[in-house]
Amino acid sequence: MVKNEASRAEELKDLGWAPDEVRRYSELWEYRQRWGAINLEPEDRAFLRKGEAQLPKLPGNGRGAARKRTHEKSHYRWLAHHLEAMKAHAHEAGLVAGEEAAWSIVLEEELRALAYYEPVLGLPDTLKARAFQAERERWVQEATPAGRTLSFDFAAPLAALPAQGGTNWKPLRGELTDTHYPVLDAEAAQVFRARVRSEVVALVRSTLPSLKDSEKPEPPEEWQPPL
Repeated sequence: MVKNEASRAEELKDLGWAPDEVRRYSELWEYRQRWGAINLEPEDRAFLRKGEAQLPKLPGNGRGAARKRTHEKSHYRWLAHHLEAMKAHAHEAGLVAGEEAAWSIVLEEELRALAYYEPVLGLPDTLKARAFQAERERWVQEATPAGRTLSFDFAAPLAALPAQGGTNWKPLRGELTDTHYPVLDAEAAQVFRARVRSEVVALVRSTLPSLKDSEKPEPPEEWQPPL
């Protein structure tokens, strides 16, 4: 749910909407904010889009200054935090030129897909995103025979967070205590990244409720998140 953002239904009244239309818009908007659009009928989603199209744009990003950008949202920051820790560990472990950790590739590609499609990442999305854990494990497990193995404490990245104010973040691998992960040479990493990129884009689009009506095409191969 996006906090500090109102439906602006009353503004539709000033645009000539009938009271029952304003009430319907408000109720549908509140439902979508709470549960996402996945259970709304197509005509209800179209009705919401009609109202939003008629509302005058607000200063800032055009949809309310309180709306967070994708990289500011908790789920995205959680993934990025683990990626940063993995990269720091890989540097300390002395990876040779061209080598990449399979886990780093998986997290980079997931973050890339999220940055491109910009899902809401509210509660409906993050609940569905729990299914990604099994897919991450599958990808990394399939990469293991192609590289050498190192060890990393996957719970460690969250250990320092309480001193910084605390979060409700969970370990990247849930309750799994396995510390091993594969490191791939340049050629194997390139092949692995291409496969993960294709599969994670499809997974993000098909899993997250807020992207159900998205008509955005797949990102171009060269596309990277803005710095």
